[in-house]
Amino acid sequence: MTDWKTGFLCLMTRPREPLFYPKYGGQTYMALPEHFLTDRYRPLAPMISKRFGSAPNHVVVKSIDPPDFTYALEIPRNGNYNTFSPKHRNISGKLVQDFMNAPDPEILLSMASYARDRLNPLLFQYALTVALLHRKDTHDVPVLSLLEMFPKRFVDPLLFPQLEEEGFVVDQPQRVAIEIPMVYSASEELLEQRLAYFREDLGINLHHWHWHITYPVEGPIEIVRKDRRGELFYYMHRQILVRYIAERFCHHMPPPTSLDNLREPIPEAYFPKLLNSALNRTFAGRAENAVITHVNRPNDEDSVATVLEIENWVNRFKEAVTNGYVLAEDGKHVPLDDATGIDLLGNVMENSLLSPNIPYYGNIHSMLHSIIGFVHDPDNLYLEGTGVIGDIATSIRDPIFYRLHTFVDDLFEDYLKKLAPYTSKQLGYPGVTIEDVSVQVSNGKAAVNRLLTFWQRSQVDLGVGLDFGPTGNVLATFTHLQHAPFVYRINVMNDSQKVRRGTVRIFLAPIYNGSGKAIQFNQQRRYVIELDKFTATLTPGINNIVRRSDESSVTIPFERAFRRQDIATMPGTESFRFCNCGWPDHMLIPQGSPHGMPYDLFVMVSDYRQDAVNVNFDEHVDCNDSHSYCGLRDQFYPDRRTMGFPFDRVVPKEINHMEDFARSFSNMKRTVVEIRFTNTTISKV
Repeated sequence: MTDWKTGFLCLMTRPREPLFYPKYGGQTYMALPEHFLTDRYRPLAPMISKRFGSAPNHVVVKSIDPPDFTYALEIPRNGNYNTFSPKHRNISGKLVQDFMNAPDPEILLSMASYARDRLNPLLFQYALTVALLHRKDTHDVPVLSLLEMFPKRFVDPLLFPQLEEEGFVVDQPQRVAIEIPMVYSASEELLEQRLAYFREDLGINLHHWHWHITYPVEGPIEIVRKDRRGELFYYMHRQILVRYIAERFCHHMPPPTSLDNLREPIPEAYFPKLLNSALNRTFAGRAENAVITHVNRPNDEDSVATVLEIENWVNRFKEAVTNGYVLAEDGKHVPLDDATGIDLLGNVMENSLLSPNIPYYGNIHSMLHSIIGFVHDPDNLYLEGTGVIGDIATSIRDPIFYRLHTFVDDLFEDYLKKLAPYTSKQLGYPGVTIEDVSVQVSNGKAAVNRLLTFWQRSQVDLGVGLDFGPTGNVLATFTHLQHAPFVYRINVMNDSQKVRRGTVRIFLAPIYNGSGKAIQFNQQRRYVIELDKFTATLTPGINNIVRRSDESSVTIPFERAFRRQDIATMPGTESFRFCNCGWPDHMLIPQGSPHGMPYDLFVMVSDYRQDAVNVNFDEHVDCNDSHSYCGLRDQFYPDRRTMGFPFDRVVPKEINHMEDFARSFSNMKRTVVEIRFTNTTISKV
């Protein structure tokens, strides 16, 4: 391994320790030029070299003139860093640009080494991660997850004294894992706490964070302008929302109400009991019936807005949908056509650099997060930081996230409802007939069309993020939802005398809502959960397609999200970079119920000639396996159809049920599957 690759790992390890402090059990020492040391340590340079330089492995950092990071110092090193803040976004975008401009990895390592101990740790790690993800010459440098770098942002802080005690007192082989409690943010008497296993799931929160660093809103335009990024913003968040809604139905709860009236009190309280790692203060809690008025924190956040201002932005967004065009800054009309309209609206809503008129349409999505995140201290009178809703790494934990995104999704749906229903030519595939569809747990012992869920205990290593803590592995055990692996069996008849190709699209949809009432199709189509999408070669006659659940185009495997990254495990491929973007496999399907909850399983084989784009990829190679939510690196999104096809548009009024829709076309099939939950816990092998 080259020195600079090891150096980048050291930059991400124990982010609040001085960089010269030996890493990886005292075995690796970053040999810094003396002028790279901060003012506190520069007078101690000889002592530092003598005391720590005895480590067996040295990474010699090349000396360069100190870069000018004055602009980044506007975010205090021990202050709050908020990716929803316009000011902080702008600063982080400049820092990413500086890192991207480095001529080679060695110079980048030098620039980052100079910056690391001077800048806000969260700002620095965000910018470095984005740069490493997007530079072509750092393709084989693994990127640590935020859980590894800042575990206190994800795990109950009461755990850390126990972790440190175990690590310091007990030698490596005899250490035991410390248990992360499933219930620690609220009492089980609280109805919403039934959903804590979903909202506070480590994998889901990491997915949301990693998606946003894969698709940053500011920085070099070449990394912001990704194919269909605005549409991905809409679709990925819709899928998070519908997965949450499905879990609510499992617990006899209604879907979240839209946050469409910002002047009403917020009945949902949330007290996260997590530390904001840069401050070592807890994320702020929110009491019941908090009232949003404004946010006015220009000094530390540059978050300044009123409810009226956000309402005006929303009205202009709605006006664009009604008129069928977005107004550009130069006064031109940018049409919202069928192919690109949702992508354009996604960029406007997220307020990325690709928004055509930021002054006019404002900053709806980010400012909604910020204004709610500071509802407890909008004027900074009490010097309180944001709540978890104001941070991309933690916002999914808060129940208000789902009301906020119900509101956002409704705005997108207003546009989608204006589009004409798909035609028979767009939906059909003449000569292709799905004869049968079934699913079964992989071991073959369960009944056909019955899926099984349960609790699983797994371990994660938090040692990388324990600043000045014990060396080696420091393990924590957490309990999460899991499903038994299963396979799809799809029998497809190709009536043609030639080989054809099709795109197999698999969706799951709840049949009944939380009250046990059947959901009408025009609402059900908004609740569909994408499970998989892949291409299949159809030979003349019957084709028996078998597909495993762990091959899903939506998910990444458990090890991808939670495997510890260090010098010993550094891979020689790209498998731990862009590939960390993806929904966690253990949350692919909803919990179901102890007696079995029915769902519609919908399978469609669409005409590949209408689906194909100018890209060839192997879903089993590199980072291509979670492309439904994350796209492909440096390539077009691998599906010409709009995301969510064929459920993203309204249907004729006579179609009231999923069965009606599927029966209309030979290349579609609907079957009912049951998800049965067993309230037992097993340990991951």
